[in-house]
Amino acid sequence: FAAKMFSLRIFKAQLPFRRFCSSKALMGKFHNSLSFDKRLWDVDIRGSEAFAKELHRSGLLSQREEGELLVGLNSVRKEWENDSFVMLDSDEDIHMANERRLIELIGDSGRKLHTGRSRNDQVATDLRLWCRQSSSEARSKLQILIRSIVNRANSHLSVLMPGYTHLQRAQPIRFSHWILSYAFALQRDCERLEQISERINVLPLGSGALAGNAFKIDRDAIAKDLGFSSVSSNSMDATSDRDFIAELLFFCTLTMT
Repeated sequence: FAAKMFSLRIFKAQLPFRRFCSSKALMGKFHNSLSFDKRLWDVDIRGSEAFAKELHRSGLLSQREEGELLVGLNSVRKEWENDSFVMLDSDEDIHMANERRLIELIGDSGRKLHTGRSRNDQVATDLRLWCRQSSSEARSKLQILIRSIVNRANSHLSVLMPGYTHLQRAQPIRFSHWILSYAFALQRDCERLEQISERINVLPLGSGALAGNAFKIDRDAIAKDLGFSSVSSNSMDATSDRDFIAELLFFCTLTMT
């Protein structure tokens, strides 16, 4: 009887796990983000290259290991560039995919790339690199649009048109005055993006999972390699901060309205 009761308790204890195990494939798809975060492949490699160089400078990697990592990472980059990178179902995200491929190419040296680095500060760094690049591209295109509007206004100074208020014709205005109203609004958007870009350009790498890096790496050197203007001051805030993404999304929404 005691043996039966023990077996029953074991069976009941396994029920939740049995339930999840039957949905393993479904849960795998739920957790997988590679289909959309694969766009981070380049910034993920750039961040890893900078981190590998700092691991060598800090004495945590030999020159040979650093060289193997940089060559391997460049090989992974070329596969993405040539559209020959093979994504596996087991690749949960772009970070895991790149790391898995790196280890396949160079062996155990690839595992050392994660020394003192967490997915938390790695992901935060990748996102900031990608948002910084996207912000720069958006700012350049905005400036082109503003210049185009100004040029069009200058070439139509004598053109008159009706000005509307409350959906009714109100006063005659110049076409140039009307079109420049959009240029001034876009200029404010451009200024807003510049402010957001300053907050984006802060390096979180070296924050670890949440409590910093125990290997005394030079975060300022990494920031210089990656073009960041400063490093984060608080590791917990650095790994959890996504304010800059919300700000960038607000900028996009406002600019398009």
